Formats: sequence, C-alpha cells, structure tokens
Amino acid sequence: MVQHKLFWFIAHYGYIGIFGALVLGIIGLPVPDEILMTFSGYLISKGELHYFPTLIVSVLGSFIGMSASYFIGHKFGYPLLEKYGRKIHITKEKLDSTQHWFNRFGKFALTIGYFIPGVRHLTAYSAGISKWSYRVFSLYAAPGAMIWAFTFITLGTYLGEHWRAVTETIHRYLVIGLALLIASALIIWFVRRAKSEKIKAK
Repeated sequence: MVQHKLFWFIAHYGYIGIFGALVLGIIGLPVPDEILMTFSGYLISKGELHYFPTLIVSVLGSFIGMSASYFIGHKFGYPLLEKYGRKIHITKEKLDSTQHWFNRFGKFALTIGYFIPGVRHLTAYSAGISKWSYRVFSLYAAPGAMIWAFTFITLGTYLGEHWRAVTETIHRYLVIGLALLIASALIIWFVRRAKSEKIKAK
C-alpha cells in the first residue's frame, strides 16, 4: 500500500516528489529508497523523467536528509532518539549496532551504509552523536549519496519493465548481507572481550 502511494506520488509530482520522499525516507520514515530510485529510473526509460535532473534531485534529497539526521544527532544525541525514535523505527539497539559498524569500518561506514537498508539513515545520526564536524561528515556522506543514487537510477533505467523484480531481489540480499555483517561484528566483539578478560585474569 505504501509503495503504491509512493509510486503515484512520484509519477504525479516528478522531481519534487522524488526530492521530498528521499528527504523523509533518509530521516527515518518508512520509504523504500532503493525501490524509489529504480522506479525513477523506470520512469526515465519511459520518457516521463530525464536522467540528469533525476540524478541531481536524488543526490540532493538523500544528502539533505542525511544532513538533517546528522544535525538532530549532533544537537540532541541519544536522549531525544531514545524518547521519540521508536515512532520512526529508530531504537537504541539499532543505534548501538550502527556504532559497532563504525568501529569496524571507520568513517567509510557512512559511505558504505547508503547501500545497506536499515543502516543508511542511522549512520548520519551516529555521526552526529559522535560529534563529527560537518565538514568530515560531508566528505564521506556526499560521495555515498552520489554513488548510491547513480547506481539505482541507472539500474532502473536499463531494466525498464523488469525493474521491480530485480530490485526486490537486490533488496533481499542486502538485508541478508547486513544480518551476516552484524552477526560477524558481534562474534568478533565477543571473542575480543573474552580474550581481554582472560588476559586481565592472569
């Protein structure tokens, strides 16, 4: 139901619709961002949108959404997100998992995180909570926005009528990959903690 309304919104409002949906989706509302991007590419293949304007508004929408999340995290930190985060599906547990993600991949986690459903918007909150400078945040977030938007819009453009089936498959495997990555990070953390405690006990 949400997807059908989103498709109508994008088809009806075009570039403004893409921009608004991405800003809200990155902040945390339940917007299927990859599906939105490939659907936009599909509209390009039908001649209803143009490639470069779509790419530009998509990059701007995703980056502005990330920036808004960053400033919320920077200004209010964990207390606000713990109190109100569940309303937009953000929990302390998810933020803690994202912090482990940062510990594993460093600042590049912000760039890579664009391609991981459920992590994309959390990385910006975590960067803000960690008090990164906005310059450093932008340095890693902007390339991620460009690569992510380019990848899925181009994919939708070339897939044409087959855009939906392929995108849903990609989305499913990205979720599986995220679960495996989190599990690996937790295992590494437990192993390191066990070794540390063993050394202290000697």
